[in-house]
Amino acid sequence: MNWLAHIFLSEYNIEFQVANYLADPLKGKVWDNSSIHIKNGMKIHKLIDSYTDAHILFKTSKNRLGKKGLLKAVVIDLTYDYLLTKNWNSFSKIPLDEFLNEFYINSHKILPSLPTHAATPLKRMIDFDLLNKYQSLEQLNEAFLRVDKRLSPRLATRDKASFYYERVCENIDKIEKDFLEFFPELCIEVERNTNKESLIHWK
Repeated sequence: MNWLAHIFLSEYNIEFQVANYLADPLKGKVWDNSSIHIKNGMKIHKLIDSYTDAHILFKTSKNRLGKKGLLKAVVIDLTYDYLLTKNWNSFSKIPLDEFLNEFYINSHKILPSLPTHAATPLKRMIDFDLLNKYQSLEQLNEAFLRVDKRLSPRLATRDKASFYYERVCENIDKIEKDFLEFFPELCIEVERNTNKESLIHWK
């Protein structure tokens, strides 16, 4: 799952949400004097990733893009964020614009309390509104192109995320079916490992 999903799959606490995002750029490493919410957010990020990678429906979605490919998992992660955006009201009590606006405001408030290596990627997310870039298939392709820009020269000669755009479009209805079956199961798994009373934004 990508960033929007990770923040949605968090207790409704800004430190927990931020940590669930920062687990990627920080490689899951907390900093000294981290709060329990930061630590728990990092832990749930790892659980989400391991559960997703092992799930048959996620694997099915990857296989819809072809038998081979180094970046299929990344492409499906991003595509699932597009599908979460599209189906947001089926899962959240809070409209997406309101949810993101509150997240950005609260994230900006805690920036001064974060170490520089954590504050930098969070500020970039806020400044570039990176959670709100999945409103259409065209925006999804732009996300693929952003991934391509970060690839090492060696990997870029072997595979690129944008190579999968046409296959994603051709199979989007089937991938959406996979997602709509998979995501509620992931929510149940997250609920088992968090404080259910803090998932107040979920339907």
